[in-house]
Amino acid sequence: MATPNFTNRTLYHRDNLDVLRGMNSGTVDLIATDPPFNKNRDFHATPDSLATGAGFQDRWRWDTDVHPEWLDQIKDDWPGIWLSVEAAKDSYGWDMAAFMVFMAVRLAEMHRVLTDDGSLYLHCDPTASHYLKQLLDIIFGRGNFRSEITWRRTNAKGLAFKSYPNNHDTIFYYSKSAKFIWNRPFRPHDPDYVQKFYRHVEPETGRRYRLADLTNLNRDRPNLTYEWNGHTRVWRWTKERMQEAHDNGLIHYSSTGLANQKRYLDEMKGIPVDTIWDDIPPLQANSKESTGYPTQKPLALYERIIEASSNPGDWVLDPFAGCATTPIAAERLGRQWVGIDIWDKAHQTVLERLHSEGLITSGSACGGRRGPAQPTLTGGDVHYETAPPARTDDGENAAPYLKVKVRFPEPPGPKLSRDQMFSILVEQNGIVCRGCDRRFDDPLYLELDHNTPRSDGGINHISNRVLLCSPCNRIKSNTLTLSSLRRENQRRGRMAGQMSLTA
Repeated sequence: MATPNFTNRTLYHRDNLDVLRGMNSGTVDLIATDPPFNKNRDFHATPDSLATGAGFQDRWRWDTDVHPEWLDQIKDDWPGIWLSVEAAKDSYGWDMAAFMVFMAVRLAEMHRVLTDDGSLYLHCDPTASHYLKQLLDIIFGRGNFRSEITWRRTNAKGLAFKSYPNNHDTIFYYSKSAKFIWNRPFRPHDPDYVQKFYRHVEPETGRRYRLADLTNLNRDRPNLTYEWNGHTRVWRWTKERMQEAHDNGLIHYSSTGLANQKRYLDEMKGIPVDTIWDDIPPLQANSKESTGYPTQKPLALYERIIEASSNPGDWVLDPFAGCATTPIAAERLGRQWVGIDIWDKAHQTVLERLHSEGLITSGSACGGRRGPAQPTLTGGDVHYETAPPARTDDGENAAPYLKVKVRFPEPPGPKLSRDQMFSILVEQNGIVCRGCDRRFDDPLYLELDHNTPRSDGGINHISNRVLLCSPCNRIKSNTLTLSSLRRENQRRGRMAGQMSLTA
């Protein structure tokens, strides 16, 4: 595992993309986060609550919320994501495309900072869940998709007359690789289930138990066929083991003397948790842990996630920390944690929630390099940072597996976006493919590409870019150089130049 370049119990007050890009690769064991859902509405905290003043606009616009640098990164390193963004734009609209770009660059960094056996839990709802899953399949690999969890976040509303009430959220669970941390969760047996199936109670110990059949379904077992307590059966156990269980009081005898195994309730782990989580109720306004934050989730929800996919002492990260449910859950379970949020009161909320949980102890005060003085926790302080951490590893960027990650230095001059490069090349050379020399009547049929690939020493600059039509771009991607591209065109009788124009 790489060395973390951040401190346990740190809350970063900053855009999470800056912080994620500053974190060393392979340093976080679990990311459990609840980002915006693209609900196209405004959220505000409950007045006179701990989170008074908190709020955010869950709205996205292509012209104001998408940075050209994000588009360059996606188009250069994640062409599959770009196709997904275009599909979201066509099926939903520009606002969903903007939300996809916002999430894509951050999810790519989350993938990079995870350890090889790390996992991501991404909380969303049906507004964008299907679009986000496609992003996750591209970045994490669809083979690393583990589960789609449905959490019942509220009771059905009576106002949904023309459709089924929408009362659930989705949590996507992905691992970074086929080897991942997993502690199978169980939930307690329902009291009615206990009364029905564990109805026997030992008078001496008060332990509840149920009966398990000791006879063998396989009747052709001479070595297991014998008489026990007046009954001759084909038993599941040998006679020696039966005697040992009898001596230890592990056998229950019916009124006729037939032997059955005792299975004690306190030895059962419980009911295995599946992908339908309806046993964790949503927070109510009068709940003890409620802060008034508009999208707060219950601690029990994130405690289950943290227990299942991390071990004590592991690093847990929440890039959209909000009112700090993930950090509080991590602290309660003995994990190290880092949170990131742009809300001004996020840091103070962490402290007040830790205090209400009884986790803050008296001691020296320390607020980090830029934060206010504060009480300390057992074993350390809560730190407040406004600057991202400085990378101390090799500084590799978030890119797909087998993608060339080395960024060659740019020549002097301003860095241009892809759109600016495209416009300059059209102005300089016209609407002409540099691969087959075909002239088009619309620039939409041309694509921006490198003249020399990065693997051959090319650089991301206007002087090293060309415009290619789609057939030539496909040939170039397979043959790597323009010289081989031209030879391929000649061999094929300049077939690319003779192809009919299609939309």
